[in-house]
Amino acid sequence: MMGLLVMKERLKVLYGRYDGFINALIRFLLAFVTFFMLNQNIGYMAKLKNPVVPVVLGLVCSFLPYGLISVLAAVFMLVHIYSVSFEISLIVGVLLLVIATLYCGLHGGDSFLILVTPILFLLKIPYVVPLLVGLSGSLVSVVPVSCGVFIYYILLYVKQNAGVLTNDASVDITQKYVQIIHSMLSNQLMLVMLIAFILGTLIVYMIRNLSIDYSWIFAIIAGTITQLVVIFIGDFVFNVSVPVGPLLIGVLVSALVAGIYDFFVFAVDYTRTEYTQFEDDDYYYYVKAVPKIAVSAPDVKVQKINSRSHRTPR
Repeated sequence: MMGLLVMKERLKVLYGRYDGFINALIRFLLAFVTFFMLNQNIGYMAKLKNPVVPVVLGLVCSFLPYGLISVLAAVFMLVHIYSVSFEISLIVGVLLLVIATLYCGLHGGDSFLILVTPILFLLKIPYVVPLLVGLSGSLVSVVPVSCGVFIYYILLYVKQNAGVLTNDASVDITQKYVQIIHSMLSNQLMLVMLIAFILGTLIVYMIRNLSIDYSWIFAIIAGTITQLVVIFIGDFVFNVSVPVGPLLIGVLVSALVAGIYDFFVFAVDYTRTEYTQFEDDDYYYYVKAVPKIAVSAPDVKVQKINSRSHRTPR
């Protein structure tokens, strides 16, 4: 345990010293993975599937804020979708524009969640998103999380229906738009996941703000159980197909990641909790103070002693 705490302190010092470079590296990796996975899953525009494109765009995004990275990823996605169907690219473009307008007017600081959520879906551990967002985000953060879920299922719809969407059979344009919108919005699995993520985020957020010992641990457990219960209820009510094995593995891995995040962000010593109270002219204040666990990295000094051999004169 002490070794982990020392490692945590060293990482904090390292980040404080090289935070500019580390933040740029994180933005590069996020953007690179985003563009790479878009190419792998809906790579219908041949010119964009060149392996160099994600690298170049990732380097460009390393100097951009997360909001602009999200915009660039949205344009990248729309170009791929346009190669499949102009109609669905127009619908998705309008929906993304509405989402961006509403969300940026509320709170634009968590826009990276719109990118991270679909990536974690593709990595089979999306259930970590409500846990981490509930622990460190705000109530408004459910908006980009929900948008990320919606975008993932749009990508899944395009991937599963690419053959139908590229069919040039004569179909009434109005009927085609109605059919596409109905198919995307009536996805029951997407609705179940949206409910699970929203409720999971809210439960975690409420419990971690309670004045109880180990609130973050209880929040992680409660958020994990909430997501499982909602998905199982959706399985019975809406008859959605969620494989139990990958679901349980993904949930367990997500809970483990959230536990690691709790250790590095919210490590406190409840055995040294203090209670105090004070007052002013209008209120009495009752304060519970829980000290953080902090250790000093051992300062190891190596002293080198050079010894020279002297011969005794005869």
